[in-house]
Amino acid sequence: MRLEGVRLYTTTDGRTVLVGRTGADNHRLTFRLASPEDFWLHAADVPGAHVVLRAEPGETEPPARALHEAARLAAWFSDARGQAGADVRWTRRKYVRRPRGAPAGTVVLKRFRTVRVAPEPPPA
Repeated sequence: MRLEGVRLYTTTDGRTVLVGRTGADNHRLTFRLASPEDFWLHAADVPGAHVVLRAEPGETEPPARALHEAARLAAWFSDARGQAGADVRWTRRKYVRRPRGAPAGTVVLKRFRTVRVAPEPPPA
């Protein structure tokens, strides 16, 4: 599958991860391509890509391995790339909102959890 402006990855357990490239791509990924039940990730307090981990039907939490792999991508495709560790916020896509009048890619989270990971480049 090829999506314009979106990087596509697969976790080691076969889950699909989508990563935005620009602010406009992040907006499209988050609000047009992602399902409300998908898991949304972003490096905390730094500019970076929106990352979507596709949810399985009826899933209440993402598998830990898939979450950490997606979080490492969120850290890598952000300004936290050069740090030893980065906090990555994650939530359901339905809890992500765009503030009125804000530039594309700018969001606020209604609720979220945080995972700390080391930024890691995607598999070749």
